[in-house]
Amino acid sequence: MQADPLLRWRPEFPISERTTYLVSNSLGAMPTRARARMAAHLDQWDERGVRSWAEGWWVAHDEIARPLERILGVDANTVSMHQNVAVASQMILSCFDFSGPRRKIVLLDSEFPSLLYLYESQRARGAEIVRVPADASGVGVDLERLLAAIDERTLLVPISHALFRSAFVQDARAVAERARQVGAFLILDVFQSVGTVPLRLAEWGVHAAVGGALKFLCGGPGNGFLYVDPGERARLRPSFTGWMAHTDPFAFARTHALREDGWRFLHGTPNVPAIAAGVEGVKIVAEIGVEAIRHKSVRQTALLVARAQHHGFAVHAPLDPAQRGGTVAVRVPHGYEVCQTLLAEDIVVDFRPDAGIRVAPHFYTSDEECVAAIDRMAEIVGSKAYERFLQLERKPG
Repeated sequence: MQADPLLRWRPEFPISERTTYLVSNSLGAMPTRARARMAAHLDQWDERGVRSWAEGWWVAHDEIARPLERILGVDANTVSMHQNVAVASQMILSCFDFSGPRRKIVLLDSEFPSLLYLYESQRARGAEIVRVPADASGVGVDLERLLAAIDERTLLVPISHALFRSAFVQDARAVAERARQVGAFLILDVFQSVGTVPLRLAEWGVHAAVGGALKFLCGGPGNGFLYVDPGERARLRPSFTGWMAHTDPFAFARTHALREDGWRFLHGTPNVPAIAAGVEGVKIVAEIGVEAIRHKSVRQTALLVARAQHHGFAVHAPLDPAQRGGTVAVRVPHGYEVCQTLLAEDIVVDFRPDAGIRVAPHFYTSDEECVAAIDRMAEIVGSKAYERFLQLERKPG
């Protein structure tokens, strides 16, 4: 195994010293700085009370948005923070209606369920839904088929940059170019790629993007975000809105005057505790640089693929590293039960139906942990050590 300069960050993430933590695609490890930051937040609330709003809470949003904008490859003041991707998606969705001839929404059949539920529900508002199926392998999506589905009747193209089951990475630039060519609006979900795959959203021509700090950004829950291209911003008027989007919120006016910057897409009172918990992880990823993280991720996911194949396991992930995000799903017999066995041994992974056991190393992961996790998976299958979990009800994790 080669020397790994990014492992110098490992002590900053204590869970990596107590477990084999391979689930950053689901929840990134907590940095020690987050605990100190939360303590400072609570101290301020305790000592300053309501004055805390004027002493940093009201603009806390910007402290996490600024490093996010660098990671996303977008201009300053173009990102707004939200509770989660569903809320961020509803915000941008509320800028559109389906009363005209352009009413088609192009989705991926392999999308994350929240997005399928949200956009499918727009049928009641007059939307026509087109779902593009997975390719023959079930791992990815045929680009030409996706591009062909986006036509002059398409209004919205809300798709994931990296698929949650397989980590297949879409060609976002090509999709953005097609959307702009026909007058459609691309909403790119970068939740499974941000922090582990370099993003250049402005350069690619992406109209809007949603995501969160929960996963590879190590920012915990409650830190969803929305990016909107500043060239598109002025023409968009969200109906899902609130006082934070007002040009002068503390005037408590009875009519709305929307801001012109990224705050235009805010709504109610900000989630200050979540921001306090999440900002340090995002800053660390920005400091390391996603290019360096990606270089390591490509090497370690290749190591996982090779080790799984060595044991005769199929992988539900692209074999081409350029199309593979930060996760490798491994198909094994009794995958759910094998996953529970690994978790009981502090090898922290997760299981998803139609994918398998998802293994996601990050910059604080060693190569040895990647090999050991797959080897232990094979031992559990071979010895049937998973049998004690066969009767258990399936739960999140």
